[in-house]
Amino acid sequence: MKPPSSDWQPLLDQWQLTVDGDAFATPGSQLLPVRWRGRPAMLKRALTAEEKSGGALMRWWNGDGAAHVYGHEDDTLLMERATGTRDLFAMALDGRDDEASRILCATLARLYAPRAAPPPAHLVPLRPWFRSLEAASGENTRFARSWATARALLEHPQDPVVLHGDMHHRNVLDFDERGWLAIDPKCVTGERGFDYANLLTNPDLPTVTRPERFHRQFDVIAEAARLEPQRLLRWVVAFAGLSAAWFLEDEDEQGIASDFAVADLAQAMLDG
Repeated sequence: MKPPSSDWQPLLDQWQLTVDGDAFATPGSQLLPVRWRGRPAMLKRALTAEEKSGGALMRWWNGDGAAHVYGHEDDTLLMERATGTRDLFAMALDGRDDEASRILCATLARLYAPRAAPPPAHLVPLRPWFRSLEAASGENTRFARSWATARALLEHPQDPVVLHGDMHHRNVLDFDERGWLAIDPKCVTGERGFDYANLLTNPDLPTVTRPERFHRQFDVIAEAARLEPQRLLRWVVAFAGLSAAWFLEDEDEQGIASDFAVADLAQAMLDG
């Protein structure tokens, strides 16, 4: 195990933490596994405004449906660490796709439950999130289709909630006796259909564009989430187009193709 950067030392001392693994990084944060009062924990230092906002949301959820935050200091969280061995991504690929989808839906339901405290003040509405899709709407007819669908949904929202904003198979982890809990949210508010559409468009899943998989998981998710099927399909068209627009900005042709294949499946069901 490598010694952590000296940048962590003040927090290790402040919270009396023991290093319990190698530090690692994601595009938006730095992380260090630690132990706190004998418990497995994680130090997470946000590097972007989006990650910092997500930290405020984690604190607001207060361990109900999401990993518990034990403490925070400036842009760093001390939070509960997942140590379970179950993996939703693996489940989705080994014949337990239905179970994985239902777990994701149940986790979202817990996150949407009413809270006594008001939500973070700096929640971002969904409409600005779709700027990338609006900008790409002149690229081709598929981008235009997704933007037209998204604009209609955004103009007449239903069931507004504090969203997770990035709900997929690797953002809900196994916390042993605490069960399945969410991590890494954004700080956005809007119609809950947005989060459920994300479950059907995960480009990391190699099965995501298979028609039989899409149709089966669409039925599972619509039933588990109690969503009106036609509206969920419209959210899939909108969300897949937004994701494709983000991939366009990254010049990721494979990601664009995956998202539009899913959008086409949803549109075909709407047209049918």
